[in-house]
Amino acid sequence: MARALCYLILLMLSVQAHVARADIYSFVDEAGVTHFSNVPTDGRYRLVLAAPPEPASAPASSGNTQWLTRSRAFDPFIETAAREAQVQPQLVRAIIVVESAFNPKAVSRKGAVGLMQLLPKTARRYGASNAFDPKQNINAGTRYLRDLIARYGNNLELVLAAYNAGEDAVERYGKRIPPYAETRQYVPAVLSIYRALTGAHAAS
Repeated sequence: MARALCYLILLMLSVQAHVARADIYSFVDEAGVTHFSNVPTDGRYRLVLAAPPEPASAPASSGNTQWLTRSRAFDPFIETAAREAQVQPQLVRAIIVVESAFNPKAVSRKGAVGLMQLLPKTARRYGASNAFDPKQNINAGTRYLRDLIARYGNNLELVLAAYNAGEDAVERYGKRIPPYAETRQYVPAVLSIYRALTGAHAAS
């Protein structure tokens, strides 16, 4: 998951070689579909993530640029899962951005897989027999998220800390964000994207 954070930063730095800043924009259309772009050609786009100026030595990866396009393919799954679990779809999207950058084949060093980076036991717990399947992964991840929200009383910092480090870790540290470097990076990263997406949705 920490790798996914680095991956996201690299994505933002290398969206297009000829763009000085790889800022990411988003808007929600009349059908409720969220659109992402690094080239805001529509007046409805609002800034979601601002990248720092691209250094001359920034690595390039043409494959990474495809996440903006890939994300649209999963909108129906996100919207349906979020509605059924009564979770905001913007929160689900923000988690997916940080966890996997919309790569359904992502695998972490700890064995978490798919869009929402589910560990095998979590996938089984929430009925995902194939955690690489985008629909199953999103359904299971969103239901897990729903239970964490119920458990931590809408305290999103603890919800996200538990999603990243596990409920046991949050409980062990007195219902506080565990002092793990990865988790302390993860929580504000997801919250930042979530708030930006929420703002873009409200402005649409």
